[in-house]
Amino acid sequence: MDTTRLEAFSDGVFAIAITLLVLEIKVPPPNTALGAELLHLWPSYLAYVVSFLAIGTIWINHHGMFQHIVRVNGTLLLLNVLLLMLIAFLPFPTAVLAEAFHRGTDERVAAAFYGGIHTVIGIFVTSMWRYAACGHRLLGTHLTAKKARQIERQFLIGPIAYAITAVVALVVPWLALLLFILLNVFYIWPRRSHESAASHIGDPTTSRDRSEGD
Repeated sequence: MDTTRLEAFSDGVFAIAITLLVLEIKVPPPNTALGAELLHLWPSYLAYVVSFLAIGTIWINHHGMFQHIVRVNGTLLLLNVLLLMLIAFLPFPTAVLAEAFHRGTDERVAAAFYGGIHTVIGIFVTSMWRYAACGHRLLGTHLTAKKARQIERQFLIGPIAYAITAVVALVVPWLALLLFILLNVFYIWPRRSHESAASHIGDPTTSRDRSEGD
């Protein structure tokens, strides 16, 4: 089958998860100094920005992945559902992270927990690509084996880097937050391999791949 329904369902989950992040930012209670209370919410703002960028980055790379994956099967659908389960869960570790920095306690545990969730997400993203690319089973013919391996190496950086960052968080949580942001910047930056795939959308070869998957 083609990827249309998988991509549409995934986009919906991404959109809901990224919207739910703002619910963690609570309106200051009445009869308080509004200005001071708004400033006091800075951990929530920071956690919101980090997670918004993180989910946006995952969505961009998910989209890039499916510029190359032109067919899906049951196994890939299952891997994608498990990935989406973790994406939908992200507002919770985001709230935990913000609350820990609000209280000024357990920042290490909260940041490590946050990094751990991203590590597992990275494992599922990499697993999806490795499964689809194995033997070129679900990829379009426009993508060479060399580029497929290059993309796999790029995806593999994620879970390794997040696992290291989760360990760093147990020692220096502030450094871990900075590393989370840098990782998002690394992955959100446009990839030449993803951009080149976009140029194949109108390619007859790509179109034929999709039609054969129906």
